[in-house]
Amino acid sequence: MILAGPSGSGKSRLAAGLATRHGWPIVRLDDFYRNEDDPAMPRSAALGIIDWDDPASWDGGAALQALEDLVCTGSARMPRYDLSRSRAVGESTLTADPDALILAEGIFAAELVEPLCRHGLLRAAYVIHRPRQVTFLLRLVRDLRERRKPPRVLLRRGWALMRAEPGVVAAQVALGAVPRSPRAVQAELGAVDRAVVPTD
Repeated sequence: MILAGPSGSGKSRLAAGLATRHGWPIVRLDDFYRNEDDPAMPRSAALGIIDWDDPASWDGGAALQALEDLVCTGSARMPRYDLSRSRAVGESTLTADPDALILAEGIFAAELVEPLCRHGLLRAAYVIHRPRQVTFLLRLVRDLRERRKPPRVLLRRGWALMRAEPGVVAAQVALGAVPRSPRAVQAELGAVDRAVVPTD
């Protein structure tokens, strides 16, 4: 199951709650960011920094392969990315039972909807969102607490993300994800052991 959505929308918290309740494994797709010094990294002309919100900053091919391996073999190697250092700092092995629903969450998760559907591997896809002012505050508190980037960068990037958020949600819906609040997803999946593809 795909949990997409803007940065700070509550994807990780939602995935953790579902995993605790149902025992579903989580693939943290943001761990597939490219290293900061990767030549393929895009840059934001407006902010003068790497554009972490451009899908080109993320290795979608590696993420797709890891999900395929996990579904088909029950095991996959996953990178561990340190956002404060802007690079992968290790890796681990994630396992899944044959009948487990795998939760794949991240800001670029909707990019995988089409290829996962094509391979017959997608059960459901949501784009998680809430009022963008709420998302801005929750994201800023989280990023400051985790020291992801210098405070000035977090404020500038956060303001830009808040303004861009409606377009981000619309783009992810166009990629095939169904828009829902975290609470709505919990309500839809709370009484089941296996997810059902949502419909509008």
